[in-house]
Amino acid sequence: MSVISAGAIVLDGRVCRPGWLTVDAGRVSACGSGAPPVPADDDFADCVAVPGFIDMHCHGGDGVSYPEAPERAAALHAAHGTTGGLASLVTAAPDVLLAQVRTLADATRRGVVNGIHLEGPWLSGRHCGAHDPSWLRGPDPGEIDALLTAGDGAIAMVTLAPELPGAPAAIRRLVDAGIVVALGHTDAAYEQTQAAIDAGASVGTHLFNAMRALHHREPGPVPALLGDPRVTVELIADGVHLHAGVVRHVVAAAGPDRVALVTDAMAAAGVGDGAFTLGGLGVDVSGGVARLRGTATIAGSTATMDRLFATAVELLGGDDAALAAAARMTAATPAKALGLDGVGVLTVGSAANLVVMNAELQVLRVMSRGVWLTEGEP
Repeated sequence: MSVISAGAIVLDGRVCRPGWLTVDAGRVSACGSGAPPVPADDDFADCVAVPGFIDMHCHGGDGVSYPEAPERAAALHAAHGTTGGLASLVTAAPDVLLAQVRTLADATRRGVVNGIHLEGPWLSGRHCGAHDPSWLRGPDPGEIDALLTAGDGAIAMVTLAPELPGAPAAIRRLVDAGIVVALGHTDAAYEQTQAAIDAGASVGTHLFNAMRALHHREPGPVPALLGDPRVTVELIADGVHLHAGVVRHVVAAAGPDRVALVTDAMAAAGVGDGAFTLGGLGVDVSGGVARLRGTATIAGSTATMDRLFATAVELLGGDDAALAAAARMTAATPAKALGLDGVGVLTVGSAANLVVMNAELQVLRVMSRGVWLTEGEP
């Protein structure tokens, strides 16, 4: 058993100053506010400890996409506090997508990631973003079954456009298979979005980005997703995809229990500026912003979850309420949206997944299932 104390720690959703927890066999065995009952093995007196981040939408990092090198991409994000989440795939040819799913199903079985997120190929051509439009298609029952077979239970979430022919049946098929259905890259009307939610869709993929814009007479998907308590909405709060005022408005409207901060990171995360690819398309990164080569189209992000956490704390006021809200949006809320048990919070019985940050909210140490992964800043 080891004892960890911190100047501030988010325990079961509330900020304790100071606070402590004990770790035994990879789980939190006890926790509380104040000084620990016995001397701490690790004392972070001037630091903040929060639950390990869960990124439900991430394509890669450290120069590679997830299907190219799952361990390498996951290690980059783990160094920045991500202790769980999904490996996201973009639109591709049917045979390529099947091969990528098989690769990541193996990575899921080995515990590298918690599952696979299929972002495409069943997306709108009007809002395809950085997806190759030549491979966009409607959901076909045969392809769905083939992908589910290849995934062998590892496909955890699928993003699709609900207005496509065959989408309503696809939503029902996926939900029946225990898969989270997300709505995104869509030109759907308000009513079509509502119908998809009624059919079982429960996530809005990177709200506002790559979807029909809000209009006062033809509202589209945004207010349907934002206004329904059954839906968790993703936000890419990297300072590029969304204005700060929009982030604050969504958090105020939906509450941190329905907002999941996601990186949508591509291979350039943790690397810097340069030339990369995403789903076979050329991407240039300049000033930390990824865009499809020769266009103004944003192509994912270069963010890591610690950056989103720090941004959220600042945007929401910098106090303990902001700290607790940021912890929910980067851990507890995505865990709940994905149905992941025993993670996303620090409480008795939960996995000992935690991130220790300094006063500037820079990562110092990361623990996963009771094991320290990092020492010093990433």
